[in-house]
Amino acid sequence: MSKQQKKTTGYTDDHAAAGLDTKFPEIETWPNQFPAYEILIDDPEFTSVCPKTGLPDFGRITIRYMPRKRCMELKSLKEYLFTYRNLGIFQENIANQILEDVVKATDPVWAIIVGDFRPRGGISTVVEARYPRTKAMPAK
Repeated sequence: MSKQQKKTTGYTDDHAAAGLDTKFPEIETWPNQFPAYEILIDDPEFTSVCPKTGLPDFGRITIRYMPRKRCMELKSLKEYLFTYRNLGIFQENIANQILEDVVKATDPVWAIIVGDFRPRGGISTVVEARYPRTKAMPAK
């Protein structure tokens, strides 16, 4: 395929940004009582919607973080995650949006969000977003 030709998939900038302007419910927190430990939260039945096809996406969201002064309250986190159920948003954006919202709510020492999505068309996707953000890995 020459530079002049461009294979199109029908995806647009609107598809890429879908869901990112959503007003998500606040993740409530409570005061942390102990230093230097890890919290792992697992949502094995996470669902969202593909912004292009409107078909459901299924996966597992894992949140790992080391709290500083605040810990996430689980009921509000569950309500936050339910917001994605009918939301058109790319899988890659889900992990990064959750990371931003977890960091905003808790100001953790570090956090890792893993979105492990079930196959679509025979291909599964795993997205990992980390805080603090690190520079991109150099090309080999």
